[in-house]
Amino acid sequence: MNPISLDQIRNLNGPILLTGHSGFKGTWLTFLLETLGVEVVGYSLPPVSQSLFDRSNRIGKIREKFANIEDFNTLNNFIAEVKPSVTIHMAAQPLVLDSYKNPLTTFSTNVQGTVNLLEASFVSDFVEAIIVVTTDKVYKNINSGRNFIESDALAGKDPYSASKVGAEAAVAAWQQISKIQGGPRVTSVRAGNVIGGGDFASSRLLPDFIRAHMNNEKLIVRNPSSTRPWQHVLDPLIGYLMALEANLNGHEINSINFGPSTQSLRVSEVTKIASEAWPAQVDIELCEVPTNPSAEAEELNLDSTFAREKLGWQPHWSQERSIVSTMEWWNSVISNGVSSEDACGHDINQLKLK
Repeated sequence: MNPISLDQIRNLNGPILLTGHSGFKGTWLTFLLETLGVEVVGYSLPPVSQSLFDRSNRIGKIREKFANIEDFNTLNNFIAEVKPSVTIHMAAQPLVLDSYKNPLTTFSTNVQGTVNLLEASFVSDFVEAIIVVTTDKVYKNINSGRNFIESDALAGKDPYSASKVGAEAAVAAWQQISKIQGGPRVTSVRAGNVIGGGDFASSRLLPDFIRAHMNNEKLIVRNPSSTRPWQHVLDPLIGYLMALEANLNGHEINSINFGPSTQSLRVSEVTKIASEAWPAQVDIELCEVPTNPSAEAEELNLDSTFAREKLGWQPHWSQERSIVSTMEWWNSVISNGVSSEDACGHDINQLKLK
């Protein structure tokens, strides 16, 4: 893999506004941008207890605003105040199972929040480009196992994926506005199941593994036969920045996938790799009969050919190595007293950044 050049991003006139900066991916992206010497400002809900942001004591480390993305006036005023050159939109309700419990909040956050971010960025005269983070789950999925490409049909099955399809529709609308009336280039980025140290969200496999260890409880693994495109969080984040770099260099990219270079692993395989990489014994039970057979897709695979050919992007970590690296991160923090920020820095330093 050749060294990654992000010269345009390093030389922006203003900061990068990152929505959802207190989330798992947002915290990792903040660390990555700080490593690159790029100024970041954040807009997010307050951090959740025991999250990576919370563990890293990040409050006050950058200029930030804790507010709801659904509040257009507050968001618009903040953007007018900080004058970002670029906005990267990550703020979202990201959990499929939670979307069944709170569909209204999921749609309001993921659709109206995206509309608010796009509009507030477009009415400015300083935002040059916008990256909107959606998901691999926006594709119409009949569990055929085929690898999805960017031009495939979009269709949501559950409230989460449907809300992200709504966000994609908003992106397409503002892309058309940009073509007709002028304005920032807008790109939607779609990644697989990201994993990495510090993720502590509920109903996610590796965070559930760590919680089971911490609480000396049995790990109940649902849908062990399901597949997901597992990838280390830094791989899609680098992809997002490479797409942004191309955007700033005048390339038009409407949407782009970032996924592993090999076929998706099954949940049972991930569980086995994680268990073998973890130094302690965790009691694990595989639930072969799914409790909610129609709640989540069984097969999910991404085709990242476009990212490789257009950007020269490729994953730094294999799926297997991503899992092991995640377990090593947690072991270094829990058992060896390494700070969360230093553990993240260790992984970032493995990337070839110019």
